[in-house]
Amino acid sequence: MKIRIYYHDTDCGGVVYYANYLKYLEEARTEFLEERGIYINDLYSKGTLFVVARQEIDYKSPAFYGDVLQIKTWVNEVSRLKINFENEIRNQKGELVAVAKTVLVHIDKTIKPRPMTEELKEKILSKEVK
Repeated sequence: MKIRIYYHDTDCGGVVYYANYLKYLEEARTEFLEERGIYINDLYSKGTLFVVARQEIDYKSPAFYGDVLQIKTWVNEVSRLKINFENEIRNQKGELVAVAKTVLVHIDKTIKPRPMTEELKEKILSKEVK
């Protein structure tokens, strides 16, 4: 997924504000899931959701106003209750900007962990995208 950096994404020095990477990672995960036919609204209507249980980001180099970032997203593990996502963010020059790991937990509307269906797990692991 590509993200263009706008002025509102930056601090007073024109560098991407560190917390904005959380938004970018969320958008990349959403795109990843939707490419596999998994829509958050559909999950919610069936009584389940994903929540972030853990987030790690290692910042390698700054991104600046006007940059175009490429966010590569993949899943390295899916269990009954969680998905482990990994991301690599590079700028338009191919320079590594950040690497991230995110753990999502599958919950029900009472915010209790709920095992995923086999169908959902298969979709997450699918290499085929729409």
